[in-house]
Amino acid sequence: MPPSSCAVIESYKIMGQGRITRLGVWGLILWHFLARNKVTAIDHEGFCSTTTFAYRDALGKAILFFEGQRSGKLPESQRVKWRGNSALSDGKPENVNLIGGYYDAGDNVKFGWPMAYSVSLLSWAAVEYQREISSVNQLGYLRGAIRWGTDFILRAHTSPTTLYTQVGDGNADHQCWERPEDMDTPRTLSRITSDSPGSEAAAESAAALASASIVFKKVDSIYSSRLLNHSKSLFEFADKHRGSYQASCPFYCSYSGYQDELLWAAAWLYKASEDNKYLDYVLSNQGWSQVVSEFSWDNKFAGAQMLLAKVIKLFSGFCFVGGLLYIRDSSNLQYVTSATMLLFLYSKTLNTAHINGLQCGSAHFSASQISAFAKSQVDYILGKNPMKMSYMAGFGSKFPLQIHHRGASIPSIGAHPAKVSCNDGYSSYYHSSNPNPNVHVGAIVGGPDSNDQFKDLRTDYSHAEPTTYMNAAFVGSVAPLLAQSEQEYLHFFQTNRQNY
Repeated sequence: MPPSSCAVIESYKIMGQGRITRLGVWGLILWHFLARNKVTAIDHEGFCSTTTFAYRDALGKAILFFEGQRSGKLPESQRVKWRGNSALSDGKPENVNLIGGYYDAGDNVKFGWPMAYSVSLLSWAAVEYQREISSVNQLGYLRGAIRWGTDFILRAHTSPTTLYTQVGDGNADHQCWERPEDMDTPRTLSRITSDSPGSEAAAESAAALASASIVFKKVDSIYSSRLLNHSKSLFEFADKHRGSYQASCPFYCSYSGYQDELLWAAAWLYKASEDNKYLDYVLSNQGWSQVVSEFSWDNKFAGAQMLLAKVIKLFSGFCFVGGLLYIRDSSNLQYVTSATMLLFLYSKTLNTAHINGLQCGSAHFSASQISAFAKSQVDYILGKNPMKMSYMAGFGSKFPLQIHHRGASIPSIGAHPAKVSCNDGYSSYYHSSNPNPNVHVGAIVGGPDSNDQFKDLRTDYSHAEPTTYMNAAFVGSVAPLLAQSEQEYLHFFQTNRQNY
């Protein structure tokens, strides 16, 4: 690896919920947070190194993760060989084809709302960083990951006012530890209609299809048009039949309401269709620019604001976006990856607009400072942390070996053809102290606790479980670093040519 300049590490005293945490230095800090905390430069041992990470490897593995989450009949091109066909009768009780899509996390349920959010993030990365991702031969794989999700959403949208939003019983599934290939828990179906609406799920699906339509516009125009048409229909459904989505509760409950998803979907529809009525929809809504503390599967306000920042010249307004003042211990890296993705996108927007930085009160942050901080978040996940370990399975020399994931923790069908029942899964594998027999390459786990500590325990789902939306946001976080790392490689070999 070539040497890289050591970015200044900025220390922030983080006060939230009456506690001071060290993880916050590397956690959920955005402009609102940066502008309101005293900044001092420090040098953490181990954080300033003379190496740069193999970001192309990290990107490829982050995308590969989605093949390990696939439900349905796997294609011949499937690269994750420890997975097999599963859930081939999904939707059959109601005579609808709901085969395919993604298992949400370490479980075997297909939750449509977070699945659509994952597709939106993957599509956003493909739109913004097409050149960078293509340069490392990952664009085809990324499009494949997106299409595996959009194909399912299209199948789930069976009429203008009907969208299937969940396959599987979350409560029953979470009482069982078995491979998807052996799954015998109920494949209960949930749907939203005009009589029982769920605007969050419908609007997020609209956003996913609109963003994906841009990805496929030049490579498959017919498919792209189909995606856009379904997106418009889903948005109309979400807007005209308003009601908060509760079908996934208690696993995915709507806390922020549906307004953010409606604005997020409208922003993507404007970007995909260039129809001003969607832009007018956003701007005429007084709540669209409100202050928020996160960008997540539940809250999309910051995403909508970022998406339209260039269009409406929303540069100073981002002083007030994001930055949690506390640590959410459960799956904390989901917020880190989503915040980092937005940081890189905002830095790119500032550069494109030839704006030299952001003034937040008395503090000024340049685009390069913003991107340098975002890079530190990616590097933390990949190994520059007190544990000196990667939080991505299969990346680096030290990574989690007991991720909380049913399929990864039980031998594959090829290695162990006999059925593993729910109880056998718990007794033989869930509580085992052995590493998982299958490395779920690319899976990013929930991450360390508030003291930067991580116990590699399969039973600790709050810190050891991966999710599709965590990985999707990471794709958009590591992609912008590809160009930087390639420039570093080139500079290194040019300046050290005599040594080779």
